[in-house]
Amino acid sequence: MRETLLRVGTIYLPVQNIEVSSQWYVEKLGAKLNYRDGEKAILDYANQSFFLVKAQEGQKANFIDANNHERFSITFEVNGLDALKLIHKEFKEKGILTGEIENRGHAGRNFVFSDLDRNQFDVWSELSPVFKEKYLLT
Repeated sequence: MRETLLRVGTIYLPVQNIEVSSQWYVEKLGAKLNYRDGEKAILDYANQSFFLVKAQEGQKANFIDANNHERFSITFEVNGLDALKLIHKEFKEKGILTGEIENRGHAGRNFVFSDLDRNQFDVWSELSPVFKEKYLLT
């Protein structure tokens, strides 16, 4: 194979109300709204493009794992435990549905938060080495 996939360009998330959900992402997470109509909104957030797509009622990006637990499919990274604790506190203060900081038995710590449509997201305290190197973070 001569070519390889280089990055994830866009993530699509199901939502019920495009206007309300896009405003939530802008106000609560600081996303940048690039486009919105009645069927979709295009946001920039965390070096990623997110499309919020009007979906049928009850649709979520989550899935049920083998132990019957609802799980997230996206993990955001922050630069260290102090950053994780700070963003965790900020999310709670903003009224974002936010779980407790967890020790999952691997490097770093995590917590889970949800958007208005109960799409779950994970936050991990460890930046990937490639991202750190590219952006000269320590």
